[in-house]
Amino acid sequence: MPAPLGKTPTKKMPKIEVFGLEDSQPTRAAVRFFRERRIVVRFVDLRKKPIDAAELRGFVGRLGDAALLDAADRTANAGGLLSLVRTDPGMLRLPLVRHGDDVTAGLDETTWTAWLAHRDR
Repeated sequence: MPAPLGKTPTKKMPKIEVFGLEDSQPTRAAVRFFRERRIVVRFVDLRKKPIDAAELRGFVGRLGDAALLDAADRTANAGGLLSLVRTDPGMLRLPLVRHGDDVTAGLDETTWTAWLAHRDR
């Protein structure tokens, strides 16, 4: 078990933001992944604070709307994506993780490991 982390990241620590639901197992796994590597993450519970329109557009611009929707909910149209997600954030493929300009949707530990390996160089 890693030592408890402070709330303030250091200069060398990457800025990682995790958007998800508190009761979502993949979201908890993402937060645990970074905490085990002693990285402070900014967690945003989408039920308490819905994702901002600009933030969602950034994820859609990088990944595409089909990559953001959960496989069962891909029937939604892209035009109404924001309104659908704001009413039901569980439709998203969680967690949404951002590191600078890089983003991922869903559990993607290989990409996260590459982010951290690039930081160590």
